[in-house]
This record gives sequence, C-alpha cells and structure tokens, in this order.
Amino acid sequence: MSARTRSVDRMHAWYPEPLPLWDDDLWVDESRGNEDRVGTSTVDRSSVDKSSAAMIRVVEDTASAAPATPALPTWAHSIGVFDLETTGVDVTADRVVTAHVGVLDHTGAVVRSRAWLADPGVPIPEGATAVHGITTARARAEGRPVRDVVAEVVGELRALFAAGIPVVAYNAPYDFSLLKHEAVRHGVAPIADPSPVIDPLVLDKAFDRYRKGKRTLEVVAAHYRVVLEGAHDAAADAIAAGRVAQALAGRFALPAAVEELHTQQIAWARSQAESLTEYFIRVGRLDPADALDGSWPIR
Repeated sequence: MSARTRSVDRMHAWYPEPLPLWDDDLWVDESRGNEDRVGTSTVDRSSVDKSSAAMIRVVEDTASAAPATPALPTWAHSIGVFDLETTGVDVTADRVVTAHVGVLDHTGAVVRSRAWLADPGVPIPEGATAVHGITTARARAEGRPVRDVVAEVVGELRALFAAGIPVVAYNAPYDFSLLKHEAVRHGVAPIADPSPVIDPLVLDKAFDRYRKGKRTLEVVAAHYRVVLEGAHDAAADAIAAGRVAQALAGRFALPAAVEELHTQQIAWARSQAESLTEYFIRVGRLDPADALDGSWPIR
C-alpha cells in the first residue's frame, strides 16, 4: 500500500458511513397487530423488531470499533507562532517590515500576541507593498527602528524555545533565515539553530504527498478548514499556520515527542527539495548542475 493510500484510508476511517437502521420501503400499519404490510406481502412484527435490533447492535459495534481521531500530542497543546512580512524574497538581502510572535492553546485560541511594524531603512518595493499592504511612507511614519524590532522578535522566540514551546512557521527556512541575516546586519545575536520548529508546509507534503494543487498557506489552510482572513498579514498568517499545524496533528499520527518531529522534518525537507530539484531539471526549469537547498529550518 502506498503512502498516499495509507493517508487517504486513515482520513476516511474516522468517518465511517453509518448503516441504515430502517429500510425506506418498509411501512407499518399499527392496526394490524403483529403483522405489518410491506408492499403486497405480510411480515411478522417480531421478525422486524429482531432485525432492527440486530442492525442497531451492528451500528454500535461498528462505532465502537472505528479508529478514533488521533488525540493531539502534548506539544500541540501550546504552540508558538511566527511570521514575517518583508521587502522581498531574498533572505540574505531583504528586510523585515512586519512581524508577529504569539502563542495558541490546544483549541487554537490566541493566548499571547505581539506584533511589530518596522521602518526597514530601505524603500519597500511596490511588489512587496502589493502583497502585504505596507508602503514606504507608512513604514517611515509609523514603524519603529528595525534593529529594535529584530532584537525584540529574537528575544520573544528565544523565550519560547527556552520554555520548550515549539514554534510554528510556514516555510520556516524563509522566516528564520531572513531573521538571522537581519540580526547579524544590526548587531543582534542571531538564533543560529532554532528548535523545536513545526513547519506545516513540510508536514503537509510529507503526509499528503500526492495531493494535487498549490501548497501556499491560503490553499493548505482551506484544505484543512482553517480560516485565514487577511492573508499576508503577519498576525493572520502566523495564527493560521499554527492552526494548520494543530489540524495536521489531529489528522495524522505525528510523533508525540516534538524533538523527534523536529528531526524528522529535517530529513523530509531535504527529501522534498531533492524531489523538486529532479522535477525542475526534467521540465527544464533548473540546470542539472544546480540543486535546491533542502536545509531546514534555517539556511
């Protein structure tokens, strides 16, 4: 059985199709005592009662035997969430514009939240503004010095890791790598090895490998029925990513130990990058001498 088949079977096993308790073609004439009419024939009520009771027992037995939805692992009861919106996609050169770090409880409710607007010190390209809505003029007028923002974001993340709280980041290498380069640029001690990290993008690809379609946060959130309002707002994206991580934990048998899950994601991310590299070379989008960097959760 393929990994895809196992995943699909597991998902559908949680929602067994109920057996019918009654035949829609059966009708009962109360005036006929123990004999009821079915179409043009007669049947004994006691046999109907016995048959119905047997059906009920089957339904009860089926319900009790059906696999239960996996309980959330302990690490998913309290998770940190982290997201950046930036001036571009180059993690080595682009700058932080907005940031969010928060904590969700086991229900996905926000129990702690901090948000920042920074003046990145450079013009924000129109393409980036079109994504997150922050203009250069607004960042300069309302944003705090980027060094202060970077230092506080790093401090919040360090506190979560020190407390053993995993931090969820969708496409984690982007956010953690850009934050690292920003920290170095502004004289802030960087987080060189963030851990434990939960990356819903890596998990979704690992456990539902063959599902067609895009894997953007908007698409994946909709797939797992997580509401994402205001995509590309740092707070909205961070919170939605955390809830997607919890949805994944509730659907698939993820490791109970978050340290083990962190280690497994390193291998999964590397394998996913290798597979994508092969595909890009095959369709002519990548030179055979090149390869995508599968380092995770930071590059």
